[in-house]
Amino acid sequence: MTQPSPDQTTIVAPLGGTVIRMEDVPDPVFASKKMGDGFGVVPSGGEVVAPASGKIVMVAKTGHAFAIKTGDGLEILVHMGIDTVELNGAPFALTITRGDAVNAGQAVGTMDLAAVEAAGKSTTTAVIFTNLKKRGDVVTPVFGEAAAGAPAASVTPGASGEPAEVAASVAAPVVADGPARAGLTGYDLLAYDILANIGGKENVANVLHCITRVRFYLKDQSLADDAVVANLDGVIDVVKAGGQYQVVIGAAVEDVYAAVRKQIGGDGGSDAVVEEVERPTTAVGWLKFGFSSLIGVITGSMIPVIGLLAASGILKGILALLTQFNVVRADSSTFTFIDAMSSSMFYFLPIIIGFTAAKRLGSDPIIVSIIGGVLVFPSVAAMSNPDAEGYRVVAQLGATVFNADFFGIPVSLPQGNAYAYSIFPIIVAAWLAARIEPLLKRYIPPVLRSIFAPLIEVFVVSTLILVVFGPVIMFISGGIANGINSVLDLNYTIAGLLIGGFYQCLVIFGLHWAVIPLIAAQIATDGFSPLNAIVSATMIAQGAGALAIWLKTCNDKIKVLAGTATISAFCGITEPAMYGLNLKYGRVFITASIGGAVGGLLTGLLDVNMYGFTGAFVGFPSFVNPAGLDHSFWGFLIASAAALVVSFTLTYFFGFDDSMLEQERTVKKVRLGKREPAGA
Repeated sequence: MTQPSPDQTTIVAPLGGTVIRMEDVPDPVFASKKMGDGFGVVPSGGEVVAPASGKIVMVAKTGHAFAIKTGDGLEILVHMGIDTVELNGAPFALTITRGDAVNAGQAVGTMDLAAVEAAGKSTTTAVIFTNLKKRGDVVTPVFGEAAAGAPAASVTPGASGEPAEVAASVAAPVVADGPARAGLTGYDLLAYDILANIGGKENVANVLHCITRVRFYLKDQSLADDAVVANLDGVIDVVKAGGQYQVVIGAAVEDVYAAVRKQIGGDGGSDAVVEEVERPTTAVGWLKFGFSSLIGVITGSMIPVIGLLAASGILKGILALLTQFNVVRADSSTFTFIDAMSSSMFYFLPIIIGFTAAKRLGSDPIIVSIIGGVLVFPSVAAMSNPDAEGYRVVAQLGATVFNADFFGIPVSLPQGNAYAYSIFPIIVAAWLAARIEPLLKRYIPPVLRSIFAPLIEVFVVSTLILVVFGPVIMFISGGIANGINSVLDLNYTIAGLLIGGFYQCLVIFGLHWAVIPLIAAQIATDGFSPLNAIVSATMIAQGAGALAIWLKTCNDKIKVLAGTATISAFCGITEPAMYGLNLKYGRVFITASIGGAVGGLLTGLLDVNMYGFTGAFVGFPSFVNPAGLDHSFWGFLIASAAALVVSFTLTYFFGFDDSMLEQERTVKKVRLGKREPAGA
């Protein structure tokens, strides 16, 4: 590249990878440049460095974004990944804090690319110059491959320091300069001017903030003077979307938000980060939106516990092996302790999922967890057990047995353990709680709220789940599970062939999250899951495709990516292999899916059952029958080996060669609609 002139600022890549146009960043807000011009980086490595020298002025609580202000006042926002705020900081480890001085290229943290992709999010990182428009500067990216810390763009000052059209249009803000305003400075003054030009604090129904914007819910948007607000010193732009009046601030958003909250009153309000959501206008659009929202809630509720489910499944398999080889006796206290360690996660799912679902849906996690405790309370579970003393049948309607009553109203508890091991009823409880809590806060005086709001909420929501929603949900989910089991029972071999060949297609659309609760229910209810056994074979097949690329390619970058993707897939996480390689070089996904079909076929033919949650090679203990080694374990080995050999052979000889690197295409996670966190 040419050497920058002395008045240019060189911006380096915050992560190693491919520098792309801002318009190609897979987010409509970033791509529209409403927040500012810049560039994107499709990262190939997880080391994060400072894009310029300056002072850290913002670090997101979730670690997915940070902002720098250079010595000459240029504000730079680095937003790592798309929608990654939903991951609650898990993939990010930043070593900087607000106020730190950094140099261009200095290491500031890491991003776990595999974890981001495994969660179904894009790793594309946006580098945004949030005050470029007002400064009149011009950014010139250098597109193509760039190592972390290598030059990726240059910023050239405008001829007059600000654009002519802005200079001509900026007039003094129409603000009454009364005594209240006269004593204000800095962010307090900016907050005052914003409120004065959006109809006053009386016109604000609620206010939130995200990484760059203060988001107002106004009672009457017609009272806002967009032109004046947009031209205030410290405001980048004004955007109206999703029923919100959004004032784009940039890196100083937290300071402005705090000043706004101080002036309108309150304790700072919600720190929730919200997404812009385009509401559907057609029946089909609402159907897609509803389905996408459901998948989003399931995803948000399950992601935090997937690792624990996997660990519990492996521990169950290890316990079975210890018992099989007489290391631990089934009647010993050691067995009981280890069994509790491996089973508690499944048994108390309503409590654990209640907590995560409540955080996703905007209700109180502690209260919803207590409601989950009601659903698995020992005496409630005993009422559902036909073998327990005192079991009674209050009424029966067809195959539905009502085995309890609530103030004389018949209640149908799922036989055996009531709602232990269940997932969907507590998600509905979290949704109900999110609707009830605002009403309780509105009508219960603050002096009584801390006691009576939880009391009423626990009673009302628990009652609704036990009497109404719980039986309906369990009837529907039971019917779906029975339908899947019927297909598997009808012809496990053919089902294995079809599911093995097409399951990873569900992963592309994020629909596999709808299957995971069904697998968990199968394991909890029957003790094993043939469906999960088939899924395991597809994971190995995708990993084998990446393994073939690793052995065949001469490209060092692709070899490193293929090696890590192979290990990840063999450990049960296929997204790095799929999005980084197999889908990018389309034939590889097809050859790997053929391997998955062969593995699924043999899984069904050999009648393999899976007794834990973790699949692929790392999950081999999940195929150990607690009663002892049987055909499931040996069938797993045979089916897995076949999936590996077929996928590897087809990919190596027919699916990939280095000439395809010149034709590679970017593959993004497909999201069916847009999801909005409840309560936003």
